[in-house]
Amino acid sequence: MAAPTDRVVAKLQALVRIPTVSDRDPALVDAAAFARLLGELADQFPRVHAQLELTRVDTHGLLFRWPGESDDRPIVLMAHLDVVPVDEAAPWQHPPFDAVIADSPTGAAIWGRGTLDDKGCVVAICEAIELLLEEGFSPAQDVWLSFGCDEEVSGTAAVEAVAELRRRGVTPWFVLDEGGAVVSEALPGLKFPLAVIGVAEKGTTSLELVAEGRGGHASTPAAWGPTARIARAIVRLEKASFPASVPEPMREMLRRIAPRTQVPLRQILAHVDRLDRPVTRVFTALGPEAAAMTRTTLAATTLSGSPALNVIASTARAGLNVRIMPGETVAGVVDRVRMFVADKSIRVDVVDAGEPSPVSPMDEAFELLEECISEVFPDAVPTPYVMMAATDSRHFTQISERVYRFAPFRMTKAQRQAIHSYDEHLGINDLIDGVTWYRSLIERLPR
Repeated sequence: MAAPTDRVVAKLQALVRIPTVSDRDPALVDAAAFARLLGELADQFPRVHAQLELTRVDTHGLLFRWPGESDDRPIVLMAHLDVVPVDEAAPWQHPPFDAVIADSPTGAAIWGRGTLDDKGCVVAICEAIELLLEEGFSPAQDVWLSFGCDEEVSGTAAVEAVAELRRRGVTPWFVLDEGGAVVSEALPGLKFPLAVIGVAEKGTTSLELVAEGRGGHASTPAAWGPTARIARAIVRLEKASFPASVPEPMREMLRRIAPRTQVPLRQILAHVDRLDRPVTRVFTALGPEAAAMTRTTLAATTLSGSPALNVIASTARAGLNVRIMPGETVAGVVDRVRMFVADKSIRVDVVDAGEPSPVSPMDEAFELLEECISEVFPDAVPTPYVMMAATDSRHFTQISERVYRFAPFRMTKAQRQAIHSYDEHLGINDLIDGVTWYRSLIERLPR
């Protein structure tokens, strides 16, 4: 049975209209909004809540178990309930929490914060199960649902969910979280969509550069005070770059797309195993999105210095966000940053350390995801890739060797750019396809 369009759209609208914005400071979180969301979920998905076993984790996280005919190879489907804040000065076409239905370049869409990241997945997963429950369907394997409440601030709900599964002795056959999607314009020149499945995540690490000095009155400045040294360090980091390489997931992606690309790119990609340097140069030339697939990246994101315009700072700081490629380490990145800065008077502090995730295998579990993609998105080429953002699924690598990251929605380049920005929206037909995809995945679980 296909998902009823109006019904599914109304459910996503109901969730988007509740502003479940997370914050690193628990005192700034609107707990009432999260409580309303949990109540809305129960109202919108009554069978899921009545027939699945529910365990609350952390403050507002949810862990469901749908008992299957076997618990030999359980799976975990993940999504998160929280969203990032809205920049009130950003030029949203429609209010971010109104869940307006309006046209987009690809057709009618639901506009609002969380449609893509990640309430669309919450609704698609739950609606697929709701439909199957209506039909009396029983899955071949246990199906677990893990919905975190603080993913956007790297919180603890996913950690507690993993601890609960470990306490119950659950070793998932595979885990599936948000991440890749069915993307158009994935690389310049590609005329076909890629269904990119994250088989690994870059490590996410926060560093802080700290320069200290005497400070004083701005009327008598000394050369190379803390602010100037921090500025010079940032410029040096902007000019530097980490070494480029093509990790195995990216090599496999290139092998898969090579037959459908045009000459001369096809000639280069066909020899990806022997032409590492030319391939990395091609990726670098294709722009920042493609270049980030081949190297560790670093961005200066926060700055602080003097509290007043007429005061020379005694301490200046710069925050750095680093995304670390598989095969590299936090310690190695810190050493390289020190080398790039080339100033022993500047301290490099590690604020948060996150190593890259292990690379998940492309075995029968991965092939199951591919089969479902080919069924629902026949024009897309399924392919592995290394995900550049961080998800809650990284914690699940402790209990499962197969952790994949894929949201079954078509996304244009403009939609991908809207995530964590303005004009986030999800096509109505794409939402329905997502429900169909999750349903197909559950129905295809091997017995």
